[in-house]
Amino acid sequence: MIRLANVEKTYESGAGNTWVLRRINLDIREGEFVTVMGPSGAGKSTLMGIIGMLDGDWRGEYFLDDHAVHRLDNRRRVELHKQYIGFVFQQYHLIDNLTVAENLDLPLTYRDVRRPERQALVADILDRFQMVGKKDLYPSQLSGGQQQLVAVARAVIGKPKLILADEPTGSLHSSQGKMIMDTLKNLNDQGTTIVQVTHNEAWAAYGPRVIQLADGWIVDGQAKAGAPC
Repeated sequence: MIRLANVEKTYESGAGNTWVLRRINLDIREGEFVTVMGPSGAGKSTLMGIIGMLDGDWRGEYFLDDHAVHRLDNRRRVELHKQYIGFVFQQYHLIDNLTVAENLDLPLTYRDVRRPERQALVADILDRFQMVGKKDLYPSQLSGGQQQLVAVARAVIGKPKLILADEPTGSLHSSQGKMIMDTLKNLNDQGTTIVQVTHNEAWAAYGPRVIQLADGWIVDGQAKAGAPC
């Protein structure tokens, strides 16, 4: 589903170019559950931004199914993102002037889902994430953990083929974190490809494959014993 070939990224600093990612070669099959781990500054979020087509300033080749992303213009990349990807951002990225229900409805409008079906999907996910009582509140009226729950719900509501989750449980207590990870695992069992960033070993154990980054390089991409690479 995903193939990265010699993907690299730098940014300019006072001392010249600083490398963020170096010679990233990575293949992720459809239906895999992959965890990206590594110390702060290793390039994890940058890699997620490239896979999610939110960052276009990089070199190399990126294929998503049959689409050569590196050859697409920005407009086509935006369309492809809407078609394929649900993204859980580390900083939530909720729309401040939309209620919880309206934030959840938004990605469904991008996919041209009819209004009655959208309403049913929003009601279902509000119930599943135990947020029915919060549906008319705005992000500023929610705690950080509640905003994180909304962000995760928004990413999964449209049943995308690929979910990218950058620290999806970072603001949640353990029981909420387990609920989110169980939700991601259930979606993966149904065929959704999951790529997550986490520092939590227990959450990493939900998938069979861990990619280790250090200083912008992939230093390990092993699967657990008995799991496919």
